[in-house]
Amino acid sequence: MTDVTPTAVDPCPITPVVDLFFGRWSTQVLWVLTRHGRMRFNEVLQRIPGLTPKVLTQRLRQLERDGLLVRTYYAEMPPRVEYEATALAETLSPVFTSLTQWSEQHLAAVLDARAAYDAAEG
Repeated sequence: MTDVTPTAVDPCPITPVVDLFFGRWSTQVLWVLTRHGRMRFNEVLQRIPGLTPKVLTQRLRQLERDGLLVRTYYAEMPPRVEYEATALAETLSPVFTSLTQWSEQHLAAVLDARAAYDAAEG
């Protein structure tokens, strides 16, 4: 008889990173800032369709807290605020490149699999 007692959990080592970088809208904000450089709030907002100002504010604050972007306030009239990816965020560029390449090579297969699944289920 085989012992089926559960052994120690084997946690996925990338879970904290996935939660940090791939949460809703975080990836898009980081993508825009690493690809286009320093930007103002409305510039970021315009480059991400479907993102609301409230959610962008939340994401920007979280990414600043995580050390992935810098918020610079200029005491001018009118005041101006700009956001820029940090050197830490720039280290994600190879990850974004890899994901882009994977998407270019495999996304069509994923979409075909979804369509086949949906057709079988429907």
